Amino acid sequence: MNITYIDGFMLKKAFIGAANLLEKNKEEVNSLNVFPVPDGDTGTNMYLTLKSAVNQISKLDDYEESISRIALAASNGSLMGARGNSGVILSQLLRGFSNGVKGKEKLDTIAIANAFKMASDTAYKAVMKPTEGTILTVARESAEYALSISDTEKDILKFMEKVIKHANEVLDRTPEMLKVLKDAGVVDAGGKGLIFVLTGAYYAIANKEFVDMEETKKEMEKEVTHETPFLKELDTSDIKYGYCTEFMINTNIDDYDAFRNEISAFGDSLLVVGGEGLIKVHIHTNNPGIVLEKALNLGELSDIKIDNMRYQHRHILAKENDTEVHVESKNEKAYKKYSFISVSVGEGLDNIFKELNVDCIIPGGQTMNPSTEDILNAIEKVNGEYIIVLPNNGNIILAAEQARELSNKNVYVLPTKTIPEGISSLIAFDPELEVEENIENMKEAFKHVITGQVTYSVRDSEINNKKINKNDIIGISKGEVVSNGNNIEEVSFNLIKSIVNENSSLITIYYGNGIEEDEAERLADLIKSEYEDFDVEVLYGGQPLYYYIFSVE
Repeated sequence: MNITYIDGFMLKKAFIGAANLLEKNKEEVNSLNVFPVPDGDTGTNMYLTLKSAVNQISKLDDYEESISRIALAASNGSLMGARGNSGVILSQLLRGFSNGVKGKEKLDTIAIANAFKMASDTAYKAVMKPTEGTILTVARESAEYALSISDTEKDILKFMEKVIKHANEVLDRTPEMLKVLKDAGVVDAGGKGLIFVLTGAYYAIANKEFVDMEETKKEMEKEVTHETPFLKELDTSDIKYGYCTEFMINTNIDDYDAFRNEISAFGDSLLVVGGEGLIKVHIHTNNPGIVLEKALNLGELSDIKIDNMRYQHRHILAKENDTEVHVESKNEKAYKKYSFISVSVGEGLDNIFKELNVDCIIPGGQTMNPSTEDILNAIEKVNGEYIIVLPNNGNIILAAEQARELSNKNVYVLPTKTIPEGISSLIAFDPELEVEENIENMKEAFKHVITGQVTYSVRDSEINNKKINKNDIIGISKGEVVSNGNNIEEVSFNLIKSIVNENSSLITIYYGNGIEEDEAERLADLIKSEYEDFDVEVLYGGQPLYYYIFSVE
């Protein structure tokens, strides 16, 4: 079979095929996590990001299935659904690809190669400090190779085969570029995920994988929207605006601030994002007809969805969503100078954040990173003049930054990488200070926190000349495995001894699921016997997978 170009229908198949293959292999990608911990989530994050892209594509009507429309829908869907660093980078790759195919009716190998190059360039620009040996390297070198053969290789399938082969060769070299990969004996997980994306697209174009368009569309239509979780927190008497209204606008207008300001008078929970010819709108309103009429002034409407939230609230508890966002304030529209949004996982940790006046808790962190849209929805829900987001995980910061850029509110993202850093920054907050001074103080506070985590290994590994066996208990701090063994208490105590320094005076122990309070207290007594002048505090965290989280200050 000789294919010299692909059209919109084939591009749609390619995206679905890519998502299908990534879903089947996401656990393999997860297993390539540098640390052999039980929450490697690169594959899951990339799949959920791509799934969101396919979800958006599936909503297009047949007359909209041009190359540009499909690529733009994929870009916008992945932008909102992006989870984790790998998911955000994938969304930027799709954004660049969309810009690269804009206005194209068909794609030959030259057009595909140029789009790949624009995808890579866009992703590199989105990352403040790009690291070679990652998904970025695989994307860049694959794009450069694609450009080098696009003039001579006109068959799409042969072209893709060669590009994928080269991508695999680049992936195999990633351990030589990043010592941490070499030490762990793995290739880059994000790069591996990208190869599954390219291979899945190739399989679909070559008809090597069955892609049922209608079944995909039906499955996507079954999904509950990301806005649903807010309804779980509301008594129906609290619902001021009764209709959750969502739609897309196909428009030539890129500047839609005036439209956003105009419809803001008709409701709350307003979300207006997009661009490049497609705008997504979400609003809670009592007048959906008026909002739709205003939107018609910008262009054609599609994917219109209006839900009666008062009715829906009585039935929604039977449904579950990927991520529930808990808004703690009942008086949601009361003016506040500051609102806080924190990512957290575990009943005890959630309660600690609530006690520190966090308005909105997004469940997530290790094992499940919230999406850009989850964070953006939380931002739109709270009502502070200044909104401070605490990701509390290094793999969530990029998604939080992406949400900040999409919001028109005053949003600050504190780059907290751990739960203790988030807690420490909140303790340093002073409501009497101006926002810039508070941000500086909070950043300074979490810089002085050393975090330790105790979990177990899911595979044999060797890191920094330290041999780790599957099911070993491991203690981690600052991106390194610093203790390991078979006994939780022993590994935990050795971890503490390795992270305490001459400036330390306070140790907080957050014990998780699977650890009894008396076990945590026994560990605390052991630590006190070693560090008699230290304050040692034991708190219930309830976090999954991690026996202990330690905060040393």
